[in-house]
Amino acid sequence: MDWLGLHFLAELPASGQILLDCTHYGLLVVLAYLIACAANFATLDMAERLSHAEKPEAQTLWCWLGAMCLAVGIWAMHFINMLAFQAPIEVHYDLHITVMSLLIALIAGLVVMRMLSNTSLSTTQYIHSSILVGLGITAMHYVGMSALRSNATQYYEPRLFALSTLTAIASSLAILLLAVRLRKGSGMLHQLYKVGASLLLGAGILLTHFLGMWSLNLVVPAASALQPATSDNSLQLGLTIALIVMLIIVGSISAALADKKLQGKEHDLRRVNALLSQLDQARVSLQQVAHYDALTNLINRRGFNHIFAEKLLEQTLSGGMLAVMFLDIDHFKRINDSLGHDAGDELLKVIADHIRNATRTQDVVARFGGDEFCILISLNNREEARHLAQRVMHAMKEPIALGGRRMVMTTSIGISVFPDDGKTCEELLKNADLALYESKGSGRNALYFFSSNLKTKATLELQLEEELRGALRDGEGLLLYYQPIVDLQTGHVAKLEALVRWQHPQHGLLTPERFIAIAEANGLIAELDNWVLRRACRDLSLLHKGGFERLLIAVNCSALNLAREELAEEIRFALEDAGVSPDRLELEVTENALMGNISNTIELLKHIRALGVSLSIDDFGTGYSSLAYLRRLPLNTLKIDRSFIVDIPKSQQDMEIVQAIIIMAHTLHLKVVTEGVETPQQLDFLSQYGCDYAQGYLFSKPAPLELLLPLIQELNQRKPASLWPPALPPQFTGLTTSGNLFTDSLIPYIGATVAHPAG
Repeated sequence: MDWLGLHFLAELPASGQILLDCTHYGLLVVLAYLIACAANFATLDMAERLSHAEKPEAQTLWCWLGAMCLAVGIWAMHFINMLAFQAPIEVHYDLHITVMSLLIALIAGLVVMRMLSNTSLSTTQYIHSSILVGLGITAMHYVGMSALRSNATQYYEPRLFALSTLTAIASSLAILLLAVRLRKGSGMLHQLYKVGASLLLGAGILLTHFLGMWSLNLVVPAASALQPATSDNSLQLGLTIALIVMLIIVGSISAALADKKLQGKEHDLRRVNALLSQLDQARVSLQQVAHYDALTNLINRRGFNHIFAEKLLEQTLSGGMLAVMFLDIDHFKRINDSLGHDAGDELLKVIADHIRNATRTQDVVARFGGDEFCILISLNNREEARHLAQRVMHAMKEPIALGGRRMVMTTSIGISVFPDDGKTCEELLKNADLALYESKGSGRNALYFFSSNLKTKATLELQLEEELRGALRDGEGLLLYYQPIVDLQTGHVAKLEALVRWQHPQHGLLTPERFIAIAEANGLIAELDNWVLRRACRDLSLLHKGGFERLLIAVNCSALNLAREELAEEIRFALEDAGVSPDRLELEVTENALMGNISNTIELLKHIRALGVSLSIDDFGTGYSSLAYLRRLPLNTLKIDRSFIVDIPKSQQDMEIVQAIIIMAHTLHLKVVTEGVETPQQLDFLSQYGCDYAQGYLFSKPAPLELLLPLIQELNQRKPASLWPPALPPQFTGLTTSGNLFTDSLIPYIGATVAHPAG
């Protein structure tokens, strides 16, 4: 059988000279093999991009690019090997036939890539495709052989010719199988698999070529003169072709890598955007929930403050008047103590209805918490406020059936009027609160307007301010209490939150609620925060010497102090002065504090973070920060406010919100701390949904450091499976507990020192 001047089944002529001493130039053979391997690696890369392409035009691009890489690679391997072929006759190649062999290789490459564009291939498709591609590779080889021009006639040994064809088909099948198998995956191991597969496929294609060459017999006329084999310019031409082909292949691989990175970033961005969209929706829902009281369905303090600010601006522009009324139910604590909290909740619902019915439609009624209500009204004169307050007090006296009893409740009311008693929300609320205390101190069931006679309380605040200055100046009276933060993975105490207390000579142990506002209002907060910071660093040094080298201390930073550029330098100095490693200190900032001046805040936090100090966002979920800003902040930890924990597991909505916040935080690579954990059920829920740390009365109330050390040692010796409740020390076995086993077990440690806990 003759084809393109090639003899496949014909017998060798009886006369003639058979050339058996043909050789190959070894360097070009190795180069040809490397080209084949690179082409196969590029094809595997193109197949991977083809499977990930989402647009039809992108699929077409990768299909053609992959076909080109495979075609030029196989063709270059064949042609360079032909250049390496050395025979003792003069040899040259026909350009047109050589180009035709390249086109055949391109068609075979297109078949491969079209098959790989399918999401799955059947066994029949694999077989048909591999046969078609194998025949294409074989045709490319023998068409390329026919381009060889010399005075010799080409005869092929049939068995080796058939074996080369089968090898080409097997190599094609291997290409398809490996490309399908390796088009999904990532990482270094995946790349090593592709390199190994490329080496194997390159060997298969090289074997196809040499089986064809081994089947070749060159016959020249007997009278022909032979000459020594020469390499002339074969090496230079082979290197040139290899360089061109490698540039094509490397360029294609680089394009595939760039597209892979770009597509990965696009997927990450879409995933983050989808998550941010969901979280924005959750935030809107959360804000709606956060502005209304779940028990009475009245507006809560946050919602009231928002409306109050709008009303105040409106009346300021129009020159109108507003009245703020603080209401407190007289002796409400007796109801909770005698009938229980459930009965107290039912009573609050009835009282809320009475207040709503006694007010006008345009009046704003809010519940601030406990038995404390607030009413905001627009009015023309002060007497309107008095009449409305009397109407509310009269409505409150209607008998209420509760727990099988009929009872009558009374209320004390304090009133402040805009603009007479203040120009800001804070001032008006404070003055109404002062009037309320006057009403309660005067026998209750009464109403009082704010007046200059109530300046006595303001004088007391001024006195506290001066005494606080003295305490900061002399370093006497201020104390640090600590509350443990437990790692839910290990059950060990990972951190301590530093909480300032003031041992006042007349008023006893004061919690931050009593004097932090005074410090912020009078420019003392920076000095107070710095005192807490320096004392916490000294305590860290003591902990290190006592064997607690890995224990961190979290220090709160007020919103006003966060606006000071000197803060980073003060932190650095406190750490160096105490000889403490920065990674053992964590700075807690509230959500709203971050939003004051976001650009300056981010720069300041970056400077603090550069020191090695960890950063935590406190009371998350209670403010109005944008989730878009959260990605820009150099935070380590997110702290969920206790208001979302208190009703778990009763509130399904709170559970879903907490779960969403945990997922969001972990997506942004933040650790999560949940405060206010008081029950084992809450702890189980947080552990189940991947919360990292927990803090609350379930573990311990705030206490001085020296009294907490025994508890820390005990917890740090326990196994994670026994996180709650802790075993009591042997000397306290059999202790009768009236409440929380965890808290009561601390009684021997902290005793009366935790009589006034606060967060």
